[in-house]
Amino acid sequence: MHLGKKLRLERIFNRNTGRTIIVPLDHGVTVGPISGLVDLRDTVGKIAEGGANAVVMHKGLARCGHRGEGSDVGLILHLSASTSISPYPNAKTLVGSVEDAIKLGADAVSVHVNLGDESERDMLRDMGMIASRASDWGMPLLAMVYARGPKVKDEYDVDVVAHCARVGEELGADVVKVPYTGDMDTFTKVVEACCIPVVIAGGPKLENGRDLVQMVYDAVASGGAGLSIGRNIFQHDNPSLLIKTLNQVVHNDLEIEDAMEMLEKG
Repeated sequence: MHLGKKLRLERIFNRNTGRTIIVPLDHGVTVGPISGLVDLRDTVGKIAEGGANAVVMHKGLARCGHRGEGSDVGLILHLSASTSISPYPNAKTLVGSVEDAIKLGADAVSVHVNLGDESERDMLRDMGMIASRASDWGMPLLAMVYARGPKVKDEYDVDVVAHCARVGEELGADVVKVPYTGDMDTFTKVVEACCIPVVIAGGPKLENGRDLVQMVYDAVASGGAGLSIGRNIFQHDNPSLLIKTLNQVVHNDLEIEDAMEMLEKG
């Protein structure tokens, strides 16, 4: 592996466990300045204090989240975008480059692909191009791959999710982010069919902390490499405490009841 890529991956993965806690903060382009994404420095501070490994941001947001003090956290620059008010919200387009990430001191780049969308071929082409460029520079690539389109009946189906993970792997990503399939047996099949680290997305806002902790615990126990979860973390009442708890689950295999006690006691 390119030494530069190895060093950058070690900034966004725990080098002892090979796992990671990533908190995406790129939602502002898609849905606007929602709760938790108004004061970016405060949010990033809480995320870093909790011990997350990395955040995901668009290029213009990096300056708003930079603090210059406190705990450090890795930066993954997101290169894909679309908005919820577009008639084609699932059609992602490139809005940044690997060179942008290098200039901003990022540790990795990420690209979003929605399989099954009418513009799938464009998104696949873009991810393949970014993967090649990232490889040239020794820049890790996180591929966010989902199945969203008219032929997709269930985006959480194990065969569908495994297909998503495999696309990320085969087109040159170093890490792939996919939805959790809902249980350990099926997610194990996803992980076993992919030779790069697989992290889970958070999906819609969950009802309570236990559901989130359980999902993360099960995903890691299935062989997953951690999580890339946004709203369920940055919109939590105490993001720092939640991340500290998830840290114990992801990196130290803390059991569910012990994790819930930690979360509830604060």
